[in-house]
Amino acid sequence: MFLKRKRKIMGNLQILSLLIFSFFLSKCYSKQEDFVQCLSKYSKTNVTHNIYTPKSPTYSSILEYAQKNPRWMNSSHPIFIVSPTKESQIKPVIRCAKKLGLQMKIKSGGHDYEGISFRSKTPFVMLDLSNLNKIKIDLNEGTVWVQAGATLGQLYYAIAKKSNVHGFAGGVCFSIGTGGIISGGGLGTLMRKFGLAADNVVDARVIDVNGKILNKNKMNEDLFWAIRGGGGASFGVILAWKLKLVPVPEKVTVFNVYKRLEGNHNLLTKWESTAHQLPDKLLIRVIIQNDGTENDKYVEVIFQSLYLGPVDELIPLLKEKFPEFDLDKKDCFQEPVVDCSNRPCIKKECRESSWIGSVLYFYGRRTNESLEVLLEKSIPTQKNYFKATSDFVKTPVPESGWEMVEKMFLEEERPQMIMEPLGGILDEISESEIPFPHRKGNLYNIQYLVNWGDNSESISSQKIRWMRKLYKKMEPYVAKSPRSAYLNYRDLDFGTNSEDYSYSKAKKWGEKYYSGNFERLAKVKSEVDPKNFFRYEQSIPPYHTDS
Repeated sequence: MFLKRKRKIMGNLQILSLLIFSFFLSKCYSKQEDFVQCLSKYSKTNVTHNIYTPKSPTYSSILEYAQKNPRWMNSSHPIFIVSPTKESQIKPVIRCAKKLGLQMKIKSGGHDYEGISFRSKTPFVMLDLSNLNKIKIDLNEGTVWVQAGATLGQLYYAIAKKSNVHGFAGGVCFSIGTGGIISGGGLGTLMRKFGLAADNVVDARVIDVNGKILNKNKMNEDLFWAIRGGGGASFGVILAWKLKLVPVPEKVTVFNVYKRLEGNHNLLTKWESTAHQLPDKLLIRVIIQNDGTENDKYVEVIFQSLYLGPVDELIPLLKEKFPEFDLDKKDCFQEPVVDCSNRPCIKKECRESSWIGSVLYFYGRRTNESLEVLLEKSIPTQKNYFKATSDFVKTPVPESGWEMVEKMFLEEERPQMIMEPLGGILDEISESEIPFPHRKGNLYNIQYLVNWGDNSESISSQKIRWMRKLYKKMEPYVAKSPRSAYLNYRDLDFGTNSEDYSYSKAKKWGEKYYSGNFERLAKVKSEVDPKNFFRYEQSIPPYHTDS
């Protein structure tokens, strides 16, 4: 009797679930029809060429390309992808999304660690800006206009084709979109000399909640401040940036020196105390990861560097500051040195190249590889799933901390810590100059990553638990009050907006990213988008003192 009753209840629940799902689908189809009709009414051109629904043949490939971290392939997807080819096509999208109560997510082509631009719990439209990728360089003025859908690779390629003595202070991963990385700050190999990507913005084009296109002269000063490091998608749609090009020498030098973490804690501590004080022409970052064989697994430390000058200038500086690297001029003009006559192996590689060669090198390519690599847009056949988070460090981590890291890394297959020194010009820029506050007093930032190839629930849950455990164990060694983080390595574990988009609740995660700048960002939000149309899981909420 009990079993029959249980089966009946289960059957009723299945029917109810099916009805709810059918109702949701019917609502989505209704929204789709209404949205197309609305766009047709307000658009001057035929919009159907730029709209993709789940039934469109290319919908899946556009969505898959957008998901650089494909953990959410089975999550809720947009009822529409709109891929405008002209800036004027965006205004009707905003107007119709507002009219129909649809959320709009903005995708400029970048990595989007937590997938917030292509998934949502409510029906939404994804605005895909990848077709807006024009780049216009003015070498006389030393500037470049780049549309937000262009990748860093496309920008770097365009600069390199025009000049071998100009560069841009952008990020390492050149597959990321310029719209996102710059609006989040933009750490990179040139930051100690020239600042962040956002520090080098001289103008911008933004479309606001009313569909108006604004440049620096037409937008208020606070909005221009907010979009340079405060996450542009909270305030409008970033259409384009005008960026300052930076001077780079014809010859730069890059190198990697590989060491085991075991036995080199002192060298790592020396790097922590020294790297932020080196001449601003020299950046030495550290990558910690696993290496070796199954029978001889160990934690590896890679010292990876860019020097803005030739080998002849670099070597004497390294002999003085880091003789432990044992790097000689000859190492830069021969195949990488691997000496395993004694254990552990000594591995080092060095190259003199152009600035664009260094861009390729830091992305794991050869310095002399074809520049066409920068334009690659293929979807990887081998999926890499990952979880990431970040910290900033103000005092060197003691040996006990590195011992903990080594122990935890040996328990995991594909973990990474990428640590980039600050200092240089970053110390001279006020923490309130733009929303990115992590300036003087910070030695370096840490990006934590764990990667895996099987996205089953059991595997992904285990990897994420490991990451959360490492993050918790690092707490005694990193910046405090608040424990800080970098916006472009976004982590939803810090907290998310609930339906009320409360300012007081958002402070929990907002002050991690922006410190004392969070309040000003919320006040800008109240001014330019008071009804909170541009919203997502960690968007800036409007400022409310009574919330």
